[in-house]
Amino acid sequence: MTPRLLIPFLVAGLALPACHAAAPAPAPVPASDSLRIRTDIAYLASDRLEGRRTGTPGNDSAAAYIARRYRALGLAAMTPTSYLQPFVARPAASAHAGHPEALPTQNVVAMLAGTDPGLRNQYVVIGAHFDHLGRSTEGALDPQAGAVIRNGADDNASGTAAVLELARVFRASPTRRSLLFVNFTGEEEGLLGSAYFVDHSPVAIDSVDAMINFDMVGRLRNDRLIVYGVATAAEFPVLLDSANGGRVKIFGQGDGFGPSDQSSFYAKNVPVLHFFTDLHEDYHRATDDADKINAAGEAKVVAVAERVIREIANRPARVTFFRVPAKPVTASSAGSNVYFGSVPDMAGGDIKGERLTGITADSPADRAGLKAGDIVVEFGGMIVTDLQTYSDALFAHKPGDVVPVVVLRDGARVTFSVTLGKRGN
Repeated sequence: MTPRLLIPFLVAGLALPACHAAAPAPAPVPASDSLRIRTDIAYLASDRLEGRRTGTPGNDSAAAYIARRYRALGLAAMTPTSYLQPFVARPAASAHAGHPEALPTQNVVAMLAGTDPGLRNQYVVIGAHFDHLGRSTEGALDPQAGAVIRNGADDNASGTAAVLELARVFRASPTRRSLLFVNFTGEEEGLLGSAYFVDHSPVAIDSVDAMINFDMVGRLRNDRLIVYGVATAAEFPVLLDSANGGRVKIFGQGDGFGPSDQSSFYAKNVPVLHFFTDLHEDYHRATDDADKINAAGEAKVVAVAERVIREIANRPARVTFFRVPAKPVTASSAGSNVYFGSVPDMAGGDIKGERLTGITADSPADRAGLKAGDIVVEFGGMIVTDLQTYSDALFAHKPGDVVPVVVLRDGARVTFSVTLGKRGN
């Protein structure tokens, strides 16, 4: 367990004469609890919830479970009667496929009031989506498995459990600013829950100082933690380094946009951070189950995040929003169904090339002989220097193409001939 972060301001009254009472000391910060995290994930990712797809009874049961946890903690509901924020989700993919859906569903929202009367009308949002794919093959990377339950233990029962654990920790030791704990649905259908929330927020969106998102934080490996959005506030890089204190190895990524709910807030000029423990071979597959969660590792992530959030929420001044210049976006992947079968390392780093953290069994990459740990430096004659150039090289091809792939393996260049497949086959 890690020591608590000292609150970075002096307690008022300590330098006054003895006839003045000192302000009470802040309550001790509880340690993050891996057993609680594991218990929450085990329920949310159990077969009884059938994968928590938006608009299904399992998703509704997950929302009710989260609301019960907030009620038990004594957090405030944002309406007089309920922690639920109901709305109708309309997935774009269904509409484009010619069978539009209107799915009654809900976000879950709770508040912990800040301790400082001058700052409690400012907020830090702590959020994660709780929906997953359910039995649908839409968005699944194992469509050949059919209508099996895809439980989404890491994606994103893990993020939901992180938010619940942070609610418990901060309830015991509140911050100067108020905290909003928000669990979104509809993320897998296109960030629908977070998009609804920012347009129908129970507090003014310009009173939100920062949004901290947790999506896939249950597979910490070698203490490598990826944090997106570090360039969206001027103070974030130093703040992250200070709060971490060497507990994990943080790989910071600057942009606030990405395929998770922080994007909805960043689009409203809110500084964001997204905690993520990287992709793996079970992503969007029926094998993403609770027994593969690293609960002790997730407790480390929660401990680091608690210090980051506490620093943001206790600062005398708000963090300074910064719009990160957009990177050029290629359209090469639009509509592509080409399939290679690798799990790229999303952390980036100083390596020239793209490191593969995993290879999907019986995929084109696997059949050609590639292995986890290989660093791709050329793909189909194109130089690969990072994830973007790797993606561009892959999506420049079509299923059935035979391409040379050059990797660094144990320092030596090795070339493989790969016959690319078609996603879904």
